[in-house]
Amino acid sequence: MYKSYSMELGGRTLTVDVGRVAKQANGAALMHYGDTTVLSTATASEKPREGIDFFPLSVEFEEKMYSVGKIPGGFNKREGKASENAVLTARVIDRPMRPLFPKDYRNDCTLNNLVLSVDPDCRPELVAMLGSAIATSISDIPFDGPCATTQIGMIDGQFIVNPTQEQWKNGDLNLTVASTKQKVIMIEAGANEIPEDKMIEAIYKAHDINQEIIAFIDKIVAEMGKPKHEYTSCAIPEELFAAIREVCPPDQMETAVFTDDKQTREANIRDITEKCEEKFADNEEWLAILGEAIYQYEKKTIRKMILKDHKRPDGREITQIRPLAAEVDLIPRVHGSAMFTRGQTQICDITTLAPLSDMQKVDGLDSFETSKRYIHHYNFPSYSVGETKPSRGPGRREIGHGALAERALIPVLPSEEEFPYAIRCVSETFESNGSTSMASTCASCMSLMAAGVPIKKMVAGISCGLVTGDTDDDFVLLTDIQGLEDFFGDMDFKVTGTTDGITAIQMDIKIHGLTRPIVEGAIARCREARLFIMDNCMKPAIAEPRPSVNKYAPKIVQIKIDPEKIGDVVGQRGKTINAIIEQCGVRIDITDDGAVSICGTDKEGMDRAIELIKIITTDFEAGQIFTGKVVSIKEFGCFVEFAPGKEGMVHISKIAKERINHVEDVLTLGDTVTVKCLGKDKMGRMSFSIKDV
Repeated sequence: MYKSYSMELGGRTLTVDVGRVAKQANGAALMHYGDTTVLSTATASEKPREGIDFFPLSVEFEEKMYSVGKIPGGFNKREGKASENAVLTARVIDRPMRPLFPKDYRNDCTLNNLVLSVDPDCRPELVAMLGSAIATSISDIPFDGPCATTQIGMIDGQFIVNPTQEQWKNGDLNLTVASTKQKVIMIEAGANEIPEDKMIEAIYKAHDINQEIIAFIDKIVAEMGKPKHEYTSCAIPEELFAAIREVCPPDQMETAVFTDDKQTREANIRDITEKCEEKFADNEEWLAILGEAIYQYEKKTIRKMILKDHKRPDGREITQIRPLAAEVDLIPRVHGSAMFTRGQTQICDITTLAPLSDMQKVDGLDSFETSKRYIHHYNFPSYSVGETKPSRGPGRREIGHGALAERALIPVLPSEEEFPYAIRCVSETFESNGSTSMASTCASCMSLMAAGVPIKKMVAGISCGLVTGDTDDDFVLLTDIQGLEDFFGDMDFKVTGTTDGITAIQMDIKIHGLTRPIVEGAIARCREARLFIMDNCMKPAIAEPRPSVNKYAPKIVQIKIDPEKIGDVVGQRGKTINAIIEQCGVRIDITDDGAVSICGTDKEGMDRAIELIKIITTDFEAGQIFTGKVVSIKEFGCFVEFAPGKEGMVHISKIAKERINHVEDVLTLGDTVTVKCLGKDKMGRMSFSIKDV
């Protein structure tokens, strides 16, 4: 049965077609928002995947270039691996939905979003988020939804619900909020130093709109939803927990896990595991799930101690930040470097500066975003957590962490006019035990300042955790969570910002949403912590940007020329500009508005390039003095090239003060001479004199 549903959302019509296409999927919704069309499907395997202790959920966001009327580049002319935007979108869809599936569900599940057409006024990412929630809710896949997502922008202090692509790019706020019927379940934000109270107002404006969407989804589910299928539970039997407690009573587990050293804790858990393996050697069924059982026992122990006694595994107070350290310039010859350490989390960040022509080109569905001037890359090698495995390039986690740190620093970067460089920061994770993305933000900020990038303000970040009890009022917020508190806790609430406001938020949770007091408390706690980090760690290492770029960094000078003279500088087939580049040892970039960037490491060469460009673009007047090279000798005189592609004639009578019969008596090809401009001759050529200099 095919049925269509519609609602007004943010001044546009959202339409959902159910039963029209993809009928063999467990759930499918053909989504229309304006002219943006996305097919969202949800599928699940009939049986659980054996040998795993996690829910195998896969989320895809497929960007098809035909959706924006383009043919893909490259030899194959077809879409390749997922773009960074597609990866980040899939992560934003995954994060609010994953907690709503049963914790003991092990069937493979895939949420696929196929972008069929794009209307610049209706962002396909938002449509895919809503489509995934609807497709899963109407399917027979067990799911404790629905959930809904709204995006909020802000221009001139006014909130915009589900902004257009252009408003999203140019506004002061990029906020994505997902909610269930009662609570906020996911927050993702990039902001231009938005004050905390304004951010909370925006979050709950989105939450209110989400309630309208959920009511709309409920109507669709009531009429078109399938009964949820039965599944094989992978819950750990209580008998096994009881047997483990006999081997390792609760007080022994508390002693094992409550230490500030991650490796010591892991060694203690290995000892407990080995004792249990020896005890249950004859029970293969229990041995197969023993690791997960001990993990859950450890989790219950830690949660109980935090919630009831406010006792953290490493002995800290709930508001206490781990020991901090920071230093700059630890890597020689790079353009900028800094290392930030917080407990057992350590990030080294390296900044590289380059001409604007080295900006990253972006080929995606967003017609307003064709290049990236600031790039932040994050790497997470296995040695940072004491493991061994080969590197296979960045995964979704690495891309997501890099994008978060990038988003955190963009609001404080200087404009291209103020600082005409492309900028790349690379965060290398040396050690990891909680919130490396926030350490990356701090390290990147210091690295940029060390490189001489004139950022407007210092930016820091911190993560706040959560442990909840049986009621909404029973919870504990934890400042600066370590890995264990992240794994066993209910929330990872990351906030970056300056002294004046928030620049980025990323919130992940494992429960069915957060109450407003938790959201407000986490944001306030993160503000206190980031100000403490700036004042007590970052500023003592480097308080402000260096006054100039590093001696190993390229130097860039910008000048303006008449846009109509760009062709003169470039020359036929680039002959003139290439000659300047070769002669002066520089790189030259010219924009359509006549902005010329000269990049090099040798000041003399850069000055010479500027001089030549000014010569080429200046209207010549009698009396000007130039230095040039003799490039041609004729019976009547010689031609002097005084700038690449620019020549003038010196008549034989103007070469020497005394009379000469042959030019070759005084000059030879390649001679460097100083000439005085006499204006233009009868043929319109520049006329020079050597003897009148």
